[in-house]
Amino acid sequence: MDFTFTEEQQAAVEAAKAVFSGVAPDQVPSPALTPGAVAEDFDRPLWARLAGSDLLSLVLAPEHGGAGLDPVALCLVLREAAKVLARVPLLETSAVAMAVQAYGSAELAAEILPRVGRGELVLTVGANGRTGHDPAELAVTAQQDGDSWLLDGVQTGVPWAQSADRIAVPAHTGAGRAVLALVPRDHAGVTLADQVSTSGERFAEVRLDAVRITAHQVIDAEGGWEWLRDLLTTGTCALALGLGEHVLAMTSEYTGKREQFGFPVATFQAVAVQAADRYIDLRAMEVTLWQAAWRLATGSHGALPVTGDVAVAKIWASDGVRRVVQTAQHLHGGFGADTDYPLHRYHAWAKQIELSLGPAAAHEEALGDLLAAHPLS
Repeated sequence: MDFTFTEEQQAAVEAAKAVFSGVAPDQVPSPALTPGAVAEDFDRPLWARLAGSDLLSLVLAPEHGGAGLDPVALCLVLREAAKVLARVPLLETSAVAMAVQAYGSAELAAEILPRVGRGELVLTVGANGRTGHDPAELAVTAQQDGDSWLLDGVQTGVPWAQSADRIAVPAHTGAGRAVLALVPRDHAGVTLADQVSTSGERFAEVRLDAVRITAHQVIDAEGGWEWLRDLLTTGTCALALGLGEHVLAMTSEYTGKREQFGFPVATFQAVAVQAADRYIDLRAMEVTLWQAAWRLATGSHGALPVTGDVAVAKIWASDGVRRVVQTAQHLHGGFGADTDYPLHRYHAWAKQIELSLGPAAAHEEALGDLLAAHPLS
């Protein structure tokens, strides 16, 4: 068995490193010192550079102007993005585009995907439902009315909604199945109310009041929303891994220079043991991430559905990234809370990632349900 990444995937990582090399995590005001959002919009210049480097078309099929790569490649790029706290809707846009490509109509794909790859069309998704705790598809109703659909409901905590061109909205039908509607941000009946994420970014509550959209804007294929939800969760795990790796590197550098009693504190056993434990967390986060991404990319069968692997990855990502930033704050001492030093920004982003698409406890419960439904022999 060969666990190495392909040449194309490795090339994507190198391209991502080049694009993100000029990004500083403190290009916007500190979320700790800002009463509202740190900025009105995401990083548009960075978005343009991502498009120019073909990273926005990375996962699109060649007929749509892309490289045809898989979720593993996307996660590799997201891992690099998180190391610099890149303020772009890369996960949301790429994941929705992949869902359109896999489950949407040819008409919808031709309308959206080439523009996504060129950076002209920004996509986001309402994946938190009404409260952030209930299934997102239950927060909106979808009723078919001839050649169109009527949508009513609320999605909370929608990232970058004010800047996105289309919002992917999961909804449930009277028959109990989930559909995915791509709703223009400025469509009649759509109302956005500003919200602010833990990381200081501008989110929105999206309210839909008798929103009527054409049938071709709705993905009605079975499993489409569930696949997108798993991909979003796996991508969030990749963000957690990249952030955690960078924070541990910051901690290693600091403790290697900070001296106490004439010696670097990194040489003290208590410090070294804590750092080693966080390294083990990161390796567990990494292996579970690639297991989930590989299952999504290949459609391989396992003892549990792919959602089980995604749940395991998110459990490790949520708990692991929290432990990494907490240990980093502890080993940095008071310096870690200094708003002139970027560690507090990583802590805020880590908390946002930890809870996004469900904390560890929610995925432990989901994993328990899967195990009960699929006994392992």
